[in-house]
Amino acid sequence: MSPWAPKIRALLSYLCCHNATAVSPERLINAIWAGTPPQSASTALHVYICNLRSRFRELGLDASVLTTRPTGYELRLDHSSLDLNLFEAHLTHACDLQKRGELEAASEALAAAVSLWRGPALEGFRDLPAFEGIGRLLDEKRVYAHERRLQLELDLGRHQALISELYSLIESHPTWESLYGYLMIALYRSGRTADALRAFDQIRTVLVEELGIEPARRLQHIQRSILVRDSWLEPQADKAVAYAF
Repeated sequence: MSPWAPKIRALLSYLCCHNATAVSPERLINAIWAGTPPQSASTALHVYICNLRSRFRELGLDASVLTTRPTGYELRLDHSSLDLNLFEAHLTHACDLQKRGELEAASEALAAAVSLWRGPALEGFRDLPAFEGIGRLLDEKRVYAHERRLQLELDLGRHQALISELYSLIESHPTWESLYGYLMIALYRSGRTADALRAFDQIRTVLVEELGIEPARRLQHIQRSILVRDSWLEPQADKAVAYAF
């Protein structure tokens, strides 16, 4: 059997999401067979575990990173071997840097965290109930890292450099309202008031036509502020009250 057959990839993904934690065979079976396991599930799980250990050895890893505990199976990968660990470490580091006022370094740490992503979390397994909640949580952490970095970049006065990145993100996430807020501010601060207002019209059209709702109040607030050229929109405005996403 291929070491990366769907069930084995699902097993590895679930163990990675619970790195350094023993997971019972029952939970693993329920996760990878979506609550409807065959009678041979316990035997198959044992075979998959052996298969994973063999694959680890082929990759130059010590097979003992996947151990059998009294309460189940435990995968223990260090930070350099698991992107999820690296992401969490970058995120924590960024928070510490921002608390110390090191905004540029914090933004760089967040950029490193975001760069680890290659698509939605657990893509290919989200139709399995045990993975949906985990995937949604990880996606929210990714959104948090993205938005925190975008706000830091605006606080650092890098509005012009952000514009192309924001347009690219919006193309991939056309209903992600916060992106439009950052884009509107970046465009306004770059002297492109008309484009900033068009960005609001764009998200309003998308939301009204697709979901039947108006943009969030914060976006409406930004639009009104642009129309009257409110002082908080200027780069030197007090960052503590500039905008709250």
